[in-house]
Amino acid sequence: MENLKIATAQFEHKSGDKSYNLSIIDDLAGKASRDGAQVVAFHECSITGYTFARNLSKAQMLDLAEFIPAGESILALTAIAAKYNIAVLAGLFEKDEADNLFKAYVCVDKNGLVAKFRKLHPFINPFLTPGDEYCVFELYGWKCGILICYDNNITENVRATRLLGADIIFMPHVTMCTPSTRPGAGFVDPALWANRENDPTSLRLEFEGMKGRDWLMKWLPARAYDNAIYAVFSNPIGMDDDQLKNGCSMIIDPFGDVLNECKTLGDDYVIAVLTPEKLIQAGGHRYIQARRPELYKNIIGSPHQSEQKVVWLSE
Repeated sequence: MENLKIATAQFEHKSGDKSYNLSIIDDLAGKASRDGAQVVAFHECSITGYTFARNLSKAQMLDLAEFIPAGESILALTAIAAKYNIAVLAGLFEKDEADNLFKAYVCVDKNGLVAKFRKLHPFINPFLTPGDEYCVFELYGWKCGILICYDNNITENVRATRLLGADIIFMPHVTMCTPSTRPGAGFVDPALWANRENDPTSLRLEFEGMKGRDWLMKWLPARAYDNAIYAVFSNPIGMDDDQLKNGCSMIIDPFGDVLNECKTLGDDYVIAVLTPEKLIQAGGHRYIQARRPELYKNIIGSPHQSEQKVVWLSE
């Protein structure tokens, strides 16, 4: 493997406006490519919008969702990838011929679809079907995986993807700034976003505190460190329906260190260079080699009824 330049982006999407969202993806992909990026990653449902889907009927969801790879958005992403000679990862709602609905995330290059992943733990709309398999694929000689938002909070998913060979895990999210039982959690007042030019300090205090980045940094670097992988985190910034999101898209190396992070209060991207040597040098590589699965294979694999509750959505 050779060094790889990856960009992770953040932008304020428009709910249900695929044309607008794809135009921003086009713009940021072009800029990232001109800066030398070989890959650019966008957030969960970056093509379709996200939180507004909690109020959609199944008929409305089917109208919003697309077939993959035949849908218009995949064709548009392929055209973007070809125009800038860059691999593009982005998210949307997917449907199949039986009218099942999925939360999907795709990787395309100039030749078309490279990989597709269906979120294992979807919740934003009751008509979504959970995915039932992991995804590992090759990009520029690197083994890559995808886990969407909540999937990354179940540590077994990250370890399983790593054990399947992934050196890089793309982690598209729409997260932070929502209520939780966790102390310090909660929504951020949209008025702060509207006034960000006059008072960026008050907004940054909310975005970077326990409602936002401080919470993220409790666990995200650990996923990279424990598994000796590069974590490519993407998250929207600005209004997502009636909720405000704080961006801070970042790339973390196998040591758990942040290589680069979006800091602007607006649409942006950052680039980091991934080097294969770190995959072996990091402590997580040694810890994986030292595993003793005979001690816990029956514990981890014992029968369990999955129960998923999202506090802010339930309320």
